[in-house]
Amino acid sequence: MKVYVLASCLSLFYGSILGQSREKATGWQSLFNGKDLRGWETYLDRPYSADKQAPKPAPIGLNNDPNHVFSVVMADGQPALRISGQTFGGINTLAEFENYHFRAEFKWGTQKWPPKLDQPRDSGLLYHSVGSHGTPMLWMESFEFQIQEGDCGDYWGVMNVLADIPATKNDKGKFIYQPEATPITFQDKTPNGRTCLKNPDNEKPSGQWNVVELYCLGDTCLHVMNGKVNLMLVHTRHVVNGEIVPLTKGKIQIQSEGAEVFYRNIQIRPISQLPH
Repeated sequence: MKVYVLASCLSLFYGSILGQSREKATGWQSLFNGKDLRGWETYLDRPYSADKQAPKPAPIGLNNDPNHVFSVVMADGQPALRISGQTFGGINTLAEFENYHFRAEFKWGTQKWPPKLDQPRDSGLLYHSVGSHGTPMLWMESFEFQIQEGDCGDYWGVMNVLADIPATKNDKGKFIYQPEATPITFQDKTPNGRTCLKNPDNEKPSGQWNVVELYCLGDTCLHVMNGKVNLMLVHTRHVVNGEIVPLTKGKIQIQSEGAEVFYRNIQIRPISQLPH
């Protein structure tokens, strides 16, 4: 028995060392340890109520998660971050990142919550996140890599951010990413608005694992779904005290927005050039 326990301990020890060596060799840093939410913090809005006349309760707030909206579970034999979606909010890294390649896998669960029971399943990867939680838009100021059924890769601007995207209007009058088009500035409360559609759609059917990748170098960011670039931002910036200044680094947030979703193999590594 002692020999078995010793062998098991040595196996775990050397497995950990080998894992660290592989990370060091490839440059990848794991952001999710598969055991707990260390390295992250959570923020939750007030619980949803269908009674619009009732007094609004205070937001649940920072690192207070009574219903376990964010948890670590086993999914398809691997540890995963489960986001139930029951309450709107987000989970974000404590660290800020700049000039990086982010990669994670996600798949949709089956649960949905009001007020989005009849809408596509929704989450979102928010990057270069700065400022405080609980803004008028709930999440920290950031750029959004949309994670939503059928819309994965779309861009949304959260709060006072601006970005230029090569885009043209489609037959429905909505801006869509076109690599060869003239860049257009997107900003909330302007004629162009704060959103642009991805192109192409490369999401797998619900229930299957997808690989989401984000490349950020300087003020340029690439949205990549399952190996295909489907949107590019340039000149990422934001408004600070009435002046427009570059925004090229920040925390990474993942949204809880009415639908169950699982994330795993959440990793990041530094880069000095964008993929060709």
